[in-house]
Amino acid sequence: MIIRRRSKLHGWGVFATQRINKNKRIIDYAGEKISQKDSLKREHRYMKLGAIWCFQVNRRWVRDALVGGNNARFINHSCKGNCYVNIIGDTIWICAARNIRTGEELTYDYRTDGEGKIPCRCRPGCQRLL
Repeated sequence: MIIRRRSKLHGWGVFATQRINKNKRIIDYAGEKISQKDSLKREHRYMKLGAIWCFQVNRRWVRDALVGGNNARFINHSCKGNCYVNIIGDTIWICAARNIRTGEELTYDYRTDGEGKIPCRCRPGCQRLL
């Protein structure tokens, strides 16, 4: 249903290989389950690379997609993405927010609450910092 390839937005991206219907679960955001405390240490290292790999599951746990992750980690941010996140238990699902066409890049709003050091690349002129 999806494939990773080079993106015009940023580095690698994930693209639909077939039509994906609205609200379809596309892929889970896999990665090592770590504590918030461990996540903060890793995130500082990742920010220097201009990347966000840690995804908060809840107040206690985070998924680090750089360790044991899958192609979900390559889904790029967009302020108005075509996907959304649905967390069920400790599984983070990336779901289609609308019908997605074959060949379309998957994106979702990261909704980070970090330090705002990574510029958004969702569209020319976007001023948001992640």
